[in-house]
Amino acid sequence: MLDYIVVGLGLAGISFCEVLEENGKTFKVVSDDSQQASQVAGGLYNPVILKRFTMAWNAKQQLEGAKPFYQRLEEKLGVRFDYELPVLRKFASIEEQNLWFEASDRPDLDYFLSTTIVANNNPWVNAPYGLGEVKHTGRIDTRALVRSYKSYLKKSDLLLEAPFDFDLLSISNKIASYKNITAKNIVFACGFGLKQDPYFGYLPLNGTKGELLIIYAPDYKEQNVIKSSVFTIPMENDRYLVGATYKWKDKTNEPTEESKNELLEKLKTFLQCDFEVVDHVAGIRPTVVDRRPLVGRHPEHQNLYVLNGFGSRGVLIGPYASKQLFDHIEEQSQLDPEMDIKRFTKKYYSD
Repeated sequence: MLDYIVVGLGLAGISFCEVLEENGKTFKVVSDDSQQASQVAGGLYNPVILKRFTMAWNAKQQLEGAKPFYQRLEEKLGVRFDYELPVLRKFASIEEQNLWFEASDRPDLDYFLSTTIVANNNPWVNAPYGLGEVKHTGRIDTRALVRSYKSYLKKSDLLLEAPFDFDLLSISNKIASYKNITAKNIVFACGFGLKQDPYFGYLPLNGTKGELLIIYAPDYKEQNVIKSSVFTIPMENDRYLVGATYKWKDKTNEPTEESKNELLEKLKTFLQCDFEVVDHVAGIRPTVVDRRPLVGRHPEHQNLYVLNGFGSRGVLIGPYASKQLFDHIEEQSQLDPEMDIKRFTKKYYSD
């Protein structure tokens, strides 16, 4: 009998599998490719919300754990996917510059926000008021991470590539059985697919569709992430990620012309060189009504757990939330109450 069944192989599933391996636990993953959010994500690890110049939730603590986590993964898989890149926020006015300086004086932000205005030296970028630099940032190539981790699991016979069929799941107090797999615990880390989960589908996972473009811009020659009304993230071979959109009604993985035109319109407000759109991708981010993850034990089944709701910050939240969930299961430690699903299931618990 295994220690764990893990359902889903996005950033949540990968992060939890790594915690399991580090602690000598046995597991098998069940996953299909129905949820695309991790594979089409921009992958930025940036602790600062650049619209308001504030810190994201627990972001510094998450970053401190995420950096060594991804370094270990690179060494293990023999693949590079962590690219350290400064994020430059384009200022729209003198007033925005002043707000930036005010924010950089705060104790939580002074480590990340440079107090030197970066003069724009890229002739193809319209930034007359300069840019502000966010330090200690970068990008995880999530597509390369998912692809290489899937290959690693397949070589070790740890992956069942198929949709999860809840009719085949049998649960008792001590055993979770699925097809020919038995385990002590099962963890659902299936992103927006949670909406189809009869055990955790009651949780308020909204889902927000995001779309990205990949452009080929040989004249751009930008080595930094530029954040304006959209961001551009440098890739290899003069290609750049452009994103992202936020749509709340459409829950399909199909790219739309409407979002493509929205991204292009915003991009052209600051990028003034010629470019070609070479790809257009979409996925549903697992977002939650209170903007906190969904982590914890099912209120009735003691060996069923959920690891979800990372939104657009899965690169940072994944390793942090996975370690917390593992310690909660194995050591009975308390979860961060802000992400514990008890906040939505209090009626099932007695004080």
